[in-house]
Amino acid sequence: MRFTRTKALVAAAGLALSLAACGDAGEDSEGPDVDVAEDAGSEFDDGTRMKELADAGTIKVGVKFDQPGLGFKDAASDIPTGFDVEMAKVLVASLGIDPEDTSKVEYVETISDNREPFLEDGTVDIVLASYSITDERRAVVGQAGPYLVTGQQLLVAADSDIESVADVKGEEVCSVTGSTSLDNIEAEGAKPVGFDTYSECVEKVLDGTVSAMSTDGTILAGYAAQNEGELKVVGDQFSEERIGVGYSKDRPEMCQWIVDTITEAYDDGTYEEAFNATLGPSGVEVPELPEMDPCE
Repeated sequence: MRFTRTKALVAAAGLALSLAACGDAGEDSEGPDVDVAEDAGSEFDDGTRMKELADAGTIKVGVKFDQPGLGFKDAASDIPTGFDVEMAKVLVASLGIDPEDTSKVEYVETISDNREPFLEDGTVDIVLASYSITDERRAVVGQAGPYLVTGQQLLVAADSDIESVADVKGEEVCSVTGSTSLDNIEAEGAKPVGFDTYSECVEKVLDGTVSAMSTDGTILAGYAAQNEGELKVVGDQFSEERIGVGYSKDRPEMCQWIVDTITEAYDDGTYEEAFNATLGPSGVEVPELPEMDPCE
């Protein structure tokens, strides 16, 4: 993807993103020229974190590296791909920072268990890593959104007889440590098994160690697309996961910037293009932008 500079703000420029599809997660894609805000620091008030980042011209972004369609990075790629990543690029570009310039943007692998610690200690400035909004997390960090609402389902072997969450009662079902998914599946009567990464959990489903994997349906769709013919997503959604952007609780001013920037990306069609190119190939339809929570 190529980026050019302009004095117009990214959101007003009508971005068009060309992204990697789920089945090609990790591969670089060359999209159309996209405008990056120039002199963006002048758009933000003094003392705000946005102005600090814009003036510094650098930012650290926490994303997943092992979720096809949402946040995925292989050894051959410099920059991860996926819908979460593309929403992060929209935010980064609004600061006048080229999201494709890895000397200015550090994409930090952020697993479920270290999202809060990374924001608290400054390892990253923002987190877009299938980050479900919860009251418990908001007691520790800031969360803006949601920009996506999904629900928990099951990923099973293609030849599995499991059809719904009722079929995994008493069975071992895996997800990642530190996620809300483990609590939800335990509440449904399954035996939760935690792993550090989703890719580990997928391998355990593939080799038959566990009966199923459970997390947001959008995440599972990416893995099903990546392992076509071997895995399938089954069952109705049995939870509501409101996916948002994490930021430091010490920087509350970031909330409205995040909400406004993503809303503008939805209005100008960037959101739809990003979704179609990343999660669309798995058969998931583009959702409407959820009503975002008010910023305090």
